[in-house]
Amino acid sequence: MKGFLRVIFAVSVTALLIAGASPGSSAAPRLVRSPLTRAFDGLWSVEIVTSFGDCNNSYRYPLRIWDGHVMKADQDPNYNVAGAVGRNGAIGVTVVGGGQTATGTGRLTTNSGNGIWHTSNGECSGRWTAERRG
Repeated sequence: MKGFLRVIFAVSVTALLIAGASPGSSAAPRLVRSPLTRAFDGLWSVEIVTSFGDCNNSYRYPLRIWDGHVMKADQDPNYNVAGAVGRNGAIGVTVVGGGQTATGTGRLTTNSGNGIWHTSNGECSGRWTAERRG
């Protein structure tokens, strides 16, 4: 289970997105970005702390938000992250890896955020905090 938490939030929650993620090459269609969903775009540093269960005590990971979508910040094929940020900063993230699933919810402000997370089987849970990095 300790390895799973590491995988879960090697996302960075968590774990917030693919480093350098941007619309594809000039041959690909360009994404139209709404000003309402760009407020939280950028790199974030997320710290995950376990308060219940046999998971690692804490981890810190980078994530990226692009047009309101939460993505992992590295190319590690051992896990996936998917999530979204609403106009009001409400955030939800699901991480899948190592045969396990975890979800995190909370709220972002301009430069920070916090919330809770738990594994789908209820074995571990805790809190997360985030700081904008770029």
